Amino acid sequence: MAPYEALYGRKCRSPLHWEIDDQSSPKVDLVQEAMEKVKLIKERIRTTQSCQKSYVDKRRKDLEFEAGDEVFLRLLPRKKLINPKKGGKLSPRYIGPYKILQRIGKLAYRLELPAQYTGMHDVFHVSRLKKYQPDPEHIITCDAPPLMENLSYTEEPIRIIDQENAILDS
Repeated sequence: MAPYEALYGRKCRSPLHWEIDDQSSPKVDLVQEAMEKVKLIKERIRTTQSCQKSYVDKRRKDLEFEAGDEVFLRLLPRKKLINPKKGGKLSPRYIGPYKILQRIGKLAYRLELPAQYTGMHDVFHVSRLKKYQPDPEHIITCDAPPLMENLSYTEEPIRIIDQENAILDS
């Protein structure tokens, strides 16, 4: 029930809710025109929504993993950069692979994390995971950055390649 109906006990008097008494009055044509326009608008909205849904569905993929699968875990970098235009392109985006221990609900998974991440919660949303395609030639030898509890890390330079020392004349 509409709020107007609840307050006043009758429908709101708009061109869509006028009572149709006789076919000769000019308001009948107005009501019929408004009804046709509303139908046309609803049809166009439905067409647009189905078109947008088809575009989204082409890109969307539902990820499902099973216990025992291996996945990569996505990181959130926290940059300490003086120049925000630089860097970040080659920083690690994912760490792992880690084994899935258990599926919790439809969208959450419990991972088997290494001992260095004991303080971190081990349940992650599916959007944070990426499937690991095992390859016998694939050897992972990089050390994972130290992670904070919110899965972020701080970027720090490993070494300084070049440095200019300015000599000031006194």
